[in-house]
Amino acid sequence: MEALALQSLPEAEAEVEQPRTIIERRRLRGEVAEIAAAGLPHAEARSRILAVLKAALEKGRAEIRRRFDQGATGRAVIRANSHLVDQIVRAVFDHVSEHVYPLGSPSTGEVLSLVAVGGYGRGEMAPHSDVDLLFLIPYKLAPRTEQVIEDVLYFLWDLGFKVGQATRSVDECLRQAKADLTICTSLLEARWLWGDQDLYRILRKRFQKEVAAVKGATRFIEAKLGERAERHKRLGGSRYSLEPNIKEGKGGLRDLHTLYWIGKFLYQVDDAAELTARGVFTKAEARRFDKAQNFLWILRCHLHYATGRAEERLTFDLQTEIAPRMGYTERAGARDVERFMKHYFLVAKDVGDLTRIFCAALEAEHDRRSRFRLPMLRRRRSIEGFRLEGDRLSVAGPEVFAKQPVQMLRIFHAAQKHELDIHPKALRWITQNLKLINAALRADEEANRLFLDMLTSPNDPETALRRLNEAGVFGRFILDFGRVVALMQYNMYHHFTVDEHTIFAIGILHKIERGLLKDEVPIASEVVHKVLSRRVLYLAVLLHDIAKGRGGDHSQLGAKVARKLCPRLGLSEEETETVAWLVLHHLAMSDTAFKRDLSDPQTITDFAALVQSPERLRLLLVLTVADIRAVGPGVWSAWKAALLRDLYWRVEEALTGGVAEDSRRVHIEAAQESLREKLADWPAQDIAAHLARGYAPYWLSVDGETHERHARLVRGAERRREPLTVDTRIDTYRQVTEVTVYTADHAGLFSRIAGAMAVAGASIDAARIFTLANGMALDTFYVRDAVGGPFDRPDHLARLSATIEQTLAGRLKPAQELARRRSPLPSRLRVFKVTPRVLIDNKASARDTVIEVNGRDRPGLLYDLTRTLSKLNLMIHGARIATFGERAVDVFYVQDALGDKIQAPAKLRRIHERLVEALRDGESKPAARKSAAKKPAAKKLPAKKPATKKSAAKKPAAKKKSARRRRT
Repeated sequence: MEALALQSLPEAEAEVEQPRTIIERRRLRGEVAEIAAAGLPHAEARSRILAVLKAALEKGRAEIRRRFDQGATGRAVIRANSHLVDQIVRAVFDHVSEHVYPLGSPSTGEVLSLVAVGGYGRGEMAPHSDVDLLFLIPYKLAPRTEQVIEDVLYFLWDLGFKVGQATRSVDECLRQAKADLTICTSLLEARWLWGDQDLYRILRKRFQKEVAAVKGATRFIEAKLGERAERHKRLGGSRYSLEPNIKEGKGGLRDLHTLYWIGKFLYQVDDAAELTARGVFTKAEARRFDKAQNFLWILRCHLHYATGRAEERLTFDLQTEIAPRMGYTERAGARDVERFMKHYFLVAKDVGDLTRIFCAALEAEHDRRSRFRLPMLRRRRSIEGFRLEGDRLSVAGPEVFAKQPVQMLRIFHAAQKHELDIHPKALRWITQNLKLINAALRADEEANRLFLDMLTSPNDPETALRRLNEAGVFGRFILDFGRVVALMQYNMYHHFTVDEHTIFAIGILHKIERGLLKDEVPIASEVVHKVLSRRVLYLAVLLHDIAKGRGGDHSQLGAKVARKLCPRLGLSEEETETVAWLVLHHLAMSDTAFKRDLSDPQTITDFAALVQSPERLRLLLVLTVADIRAVGPGVWSAWKAALLRDLYWRVEEALTGGVAEDSRRVHIEAAQESLREKLADWPAQDIAAHLARGYAPYWLSVDGETHERHARLVRGAERRREPLTVDTRIDTYRQVTEVTVYTADHAGLFSRIAGAMAVAGASIDAARIFTLANGMALDTFYVRDAVGGPFDRPDHLARLSATIEQTLAGRLKPAQELARRRSPLPSRLRVFKVTPRVLIDNKASARDTVIEVNGRDRPGLLYDLTRTLSKLNLMIHGARIATFGERAVDVFYVQDALGDKIQAPAKLRRIHERLVEALRDGESKPAARKSAAKKPAAKKLPAKKPATKKSAAKKPAAKKKSARRRRT
């Protein structure tokens, strides 16, 4: 390894334009010396000196900010900040050592050297970066030296700096550098700042001899790459997170620092340009490095200036604030913030490409093995015409790809097939020849065969596609995919960019096929092996979001892409049509399962008419599961899984002739007979009395176990003459808590129960609403806690029952209680605007009018909506509640006071207007949605919202008729 020395980085002032307009140290030194010589009391002198220093610091910062606002580069700003801090620290040190603790001629043990380390040592200071200092002493800490260090630190703290500091002797520095990678790295980028320079030179010389030469390149590289991998894992492992950490996250500044540290350790270089001479980077790659680094520096300065602190996380609110500051505007249907974030993700991808090329090249140079270790292959010199170098595939030179561009796909195909890595040299040559992936190659039959094989391979297609994407091949070969690379979906629901989400979905589909998710998605894991064409399923997953970001309906536009692309990839006309249908309707199954009443025969009939065949149903189920699970962590739930399974089973039965409208009487009789058998311990008259209480929808909508549980609950309540009975049960199938309320039906009951649940901290996913023949309401709510778990703590359940009782008795007013608890919506979430939307559908159900409400989620939203429906004299028979990030989607099945659909245009308009008003009212209130915990967490996504209940009619005469028609 080449000789390495701890170097003093070039004086920051040399890179700063007109440094004296920022700060004049000599003038500052003179002002400080004048005050010190005035003979003032110590405290007064210190106060005046501190004021002078603060004024100089503020003036310098203002000048740097002015330059930044006028377009100074990121490099210019961080160097200027470093220069400003240098001069302040030097002025403080001079004052303390010369005026506070003067010493004519220090002994050998009393010398002190100030050394800048960390980012400060590199000369990279953002506006609010920490000041990292090493107080270097020769051996034992002398009393006077300790006093100087203490006073210097107090001055810096009083100036508002956040100081990271250590006091060590040369021996201590070297001993700890050998044992601690962080300290070793810190010393690697150390820069002499002030004080005794000879002592610093001793440290440099001994570091080279005793640490760098002994530690060795391979160990250092291993350690830094391991550190990088651990950091990526800790921060989520993806460079495409919604609110990225631009410093520590994958593709951020710290990845560039890793490259810098390794380069400096091995080659004594200080920037990417110097690596070209070493053959590590080409000139084009060095320019990409500088461009990415400058972009991230500018962005980091914007973050610090916008927040007034050392903020490294690019949160939603800061994204919208910084986008226009950096010159992004709306264009071609894309918002300024979307264009800005796409640029950020592309830069992060560039950082990933560069660090991969650099680190992998070093791994190869220093004989590190890749992640794949296949000893049986090491004796072979080639595989499928490609060189085998260690356990990496490569080629003789870039001319291989230039002469046969199809080889750029074939090498990925071979790597996937044999579970090998691709040599960084080959990846670089592919990048340099991407322009050869043109129309001719895209039309090449062999190239398309290779791509389809990789997509549908049993050998980890997710990794293969991610490699293709990282290398830039994917977006060039499938141009429509290139349009969604780094495309951010600007909402709180989707956690990744479109390309990353799509590749994740392919990986999930592969896991479903292998049976790795059979516990979470048993039906999908079973039916995936019954589909007739795997190619259709994989292409549908690949293309389901391919047309996002084009300004139209991405499902319709995506179907057009599928009809054009599938024949090119070798699919038949029938397969192409099926892929196009799946892309067009890829949201249909989740929309139906999560927004419609699955016990309503009309729902099943309509969905069966859309799907038409069991094969399409199987394909659509697996596609839906893969799509939802790939959205992000925490999006998939047992509740959603249960709804999708229920829909699948019901529609499958309908498609195979198992259910028909004219079989309702048979099903009712079967349900009642089953209940008779379960209630064998009851007298016959009690059974007959209970069977007479339920109307047809009740017997058709509830399973046998629930019928029995309801029967025993109702009988007990009637015997005890209880005005209110609340029963709770943990539903392990859906992983929710089932809350059943039995009480006298009356106007607004659903709304009042929903309000009570919100007050008690329960979030409602769905509700089934029944009114029995005796005029009693039998309502079931499926609830979870504010963070999405079962609402199952005994104290919570007791409080829920008490809150419902107090609300129905009139002692508790949910509206007042929720208003009192409302907390301001966190600023980082206010940037998401959800336009209120109300859709009223009289075709989705045979008996009910279906109202779908879309708006911003907030605590108590469900209560506000149901109270509005109650005031409109509407009877709520069922509800589906869903939350997608910041968007709430609540669906209500309602009838008018006479038990009929709402048909009058004037009435429909009034419903629409009042519900929109309810949604807009919340926009002006400081709130965040229906998770109803006592104090909703300010920075957590709100939990799922409550569902709503029947607001009964004001006219008593209407109740009897509506009661007969109640259902879920």
